[in-house]
Amino acid sequence: MVFTKSIASHLAARGVRANVVSPGPTWTVLNVAGQRFPDDYLTHLGSSAPMGRVAQPEEVAPAYVYLASDADSSFTVGEVIAVTGGLTDTR
Repeated sequence: MVFTKSIASHLAARGVRANVVSPGPTWTVLNVAGQRFPDDYLTHLGSSAPMGRVAQPEEVAPAYVYLASDADSSFTVGEVIAVTGGLTDTR
């Protein structure tokens, strides 16, 4: 986060917007193809989120689309967009 904000503050005057999408546990075909995790690993990660599941790629993608759109995010600079299903919620 600090790195993003630092880079953003240095580059904003040059018209460069630095932002980050911070996704929580997300299911992708790479999770299955790589077999790096036990079958129930993502289920376990998802159960720790308030929504009780992992994200699907189509739930995370809009954050990237937003940041890629000059029309929608032209004034968004130095932000970290968390798409976590509430996993980072500290309430």
